[in-house]
Amino acid sequence: MLAKIWKKLLLFVVIVACLFNVVNKLVKKSSLEQELQSSAQYMEEQQLENNQ
Repeated sequence: MLAKIWKKLLLFVVIVACLFNVVNKLVKKSSLEQELQSSAQYMEEQQLENNQ
């Protein structure tokens, strides 16, 4: 009886942790446009450094 309760409790905790992780990644995810702009800026800076 006690083992079943612990199993359900731990399963609930795992599900909540997974949901929290997914929601956290969705909230903090930067947009594709920002990623592309930062990549382009980095490439331009590297190209300028190589030309000098």
